[in-house]
Amino acid sequence: MIGVVFLVIFLALMTGIGIWGMRKTKTLGDFFLGGRTLGPWVSAVAYGTSYFSAVIFIGFAGTQGWQFGLNSLWIALGNAVIGAGAAWLILARRTRRQTQNLDAMTMPEYLQERYGAKHLKPIAASIIFFFLLPYSASVFKGLGHLFEKVFGISYDLALLIMIAFTGIYLILGGYFAIAITDFIQGIIMFFGAALMIIVLSGQGGGYFEMIKKVAEIYPAHVPPAGQPPVLGLNQPSIITVISLVFMTSFGTWGLPQMTQKFYAIKNEQVIPKAAIVTTVFALMIGFTAYSTGAFAHVFFDINTVPKTEAGRVLYDLIVPTLLTEHLPEVLLALILLLVLSASMSTLSSLVLVSSSSVAIDLYPSRQETKTGKDNSVAMMRLLSGVFIIISYFISRFQIGIIVYLMSLSWGAVSGSFAAPYILGLYSRKVTKAAAYAGLLSGLAVEITLFFLLGTPKSPLAASIAIVTPFVVVPVVSRFTTPPDKALLDKVFEGV
Repeated sequence: MIGVVFLVIFLALMTGIGIWGMRKTKTLGDFFLGGRTLGPWVSAVAYGTSYFSAVIFIGFAGTQGWQFGLNSLWIALGNAVIGAGAAWLILARRTRRQTQNLDAMTMPEYLQERYGAKHLKPIAASIIFFFLLPYSASVFKGLGHLFEKVFGISYDLALLIMIAFTGIYLILGGYFAIAITDFIQGIIMFFGAALMIIVLSGQGGGYFEMIKKVAEIYPAHVPPAGQPPVLGLNQPSIITVISLVFMTSFGTWGLPQMTQKFYAIKNEQVIPKAAIVTTVFALMIGFTAYSTGAFAHVFFDINTVPKTEAGRVLYDLIVPTLLTEHLPEVLLALILLLVLSASMSTLSSLVLVSSSSVAIDLYPSRQETKTGKDNSVAMMRLLSGVFIIISYFISRFQIGIIVYLMSLSWGAVSGSFAAPYILGLYSRKVTKAAAYAGLLSGLAVEITLFFLLGTPKSPLAASIAIVTPFVVVPVVSRFTTPPDKALLDKVFEGV
């Protein structure tokens, strides 16, 4: 019952913020970037909440915590130091300056203006549409199943409720509403995660005592390579661990829903503070999530860990089962709100960026949108609604090709964008041809390796796809026409 009360209050608050955000949204720049007026705390927490969704608390924590044991904490450290703090310090200032110099609001628009490549924007926008939209649908799907389990309502009804409320505050308020709701959701996530780990650790003698127990028990549950597997598992190789850390940490540097946060900051002076806030936030969320997954080795053994009748571990049920059995009702309700907050913030960023791929990047007359006319804002609202509806149907009817697109999403998007974007921020030597080559080579490598290596090695495929264009782009740049000096002077003005 307490969970229902928390949920009603939470959804009512989100709706109110959407109405408030609508009053502040006058132009397309307001809707998509909050008018580039956001301060360090709101920007930093918005970045962190977009980073972590229900996937980390439910899927990743259970899977990596059981399979990797304490090695899963390297993922948390990498996410915080590289994916959060270093991203702000290395990317934010130049991204804010160059996107303002070029009057660019999206990743595809930045790439087109940065390289003077008129066909680069529609290609980049299509990649975002085809790979991020299914990813947003997968988040909807996870939330639908969570509500179905906790509140005893049908999956279809749960899905409709989530889509309706996400649509209300996103469509009405745009990025203003997203940023403020992200800030509130971030506070819930931070303190909810802290309480969760305190309560769970207390049942085993404290955090460091629990870590010691996991280290002792883990080899019996997941034997080293070369020994007979237990429950079909052996400990993952060091390559697997490194590739997963790399994919989830450096991979975020090329994701449009993350880099958009840099476009929207008020000024460059907020960056150092935002870097610190984001790093602390990511450390808390990452370490609590993966520690909880690793603690499963203490709370379960090979007989009691959730399994199928065939004896395969049900990783998605490890953390929900652990929390249900070991947390009091009030805290469990708060954790449900934590997972909901994490997912809705990620979801709203994904839908906003996906809808912008059509509303801004593929719109026939970009000049009209630059004037900030009301029709451009209305179009963005309309397309956000359309994308949410499409997400519903993808979530409701799991089409085979869509499942593959979801699995490919991180590697395909980051592999396509990371090198042209990051090298474009720092190097004057990157050519238009090299930008095309980098984008297409990353996408091609990810798709090829994903099907060659298979799903279990998808982090390795994604990591190779992200790295490859960083070799391709400089090589192609050396043998193709240098960039126009006037364009470079505009891009790097004030940098």
